Amino acid sequence: MVKVSIGVPVYNVAEYLRECLDSIMNQTFKDFEVIMVDDGSTDDSFSICQEYVAKDKRFKLIHQENKGNGGSRNTCLRNMQGEYITWVDSDDRVKTNYLEKLIHMADCKK
Repeated sequence: MVKVSIGVPVYNVAEYLRECLDSIMNQTFKDFEVIMVDDGSTDDSFSICQEYVAKDKRFKLIHQENKGNGGSRNTCLRNMQGEYITWVDSDDRVKTNYLEKLIHMADCKK
């Protein structure tokens, strides 16, 4: 089991997606998986996600017909295996220590 599952719902965000996924890939904390759910994108989002699956085994991709953001998040949840979960919107970037700080805070609460 991985420590953290990161859910990334994806829908027509090709313009921002690489920055988002690079920011996740470059985390200082390394024990995570990324569950990307492409919600029927009509741009290059799906192929960009495939690039990350090919270069990093922590990235997993699910393609589905458009079900909306809630449907994508539910699909993510059904496939997450981490002790903790978090969400990163596909047009956002996170700081390189995002997961490290998140885990530190979560473990302190135990």
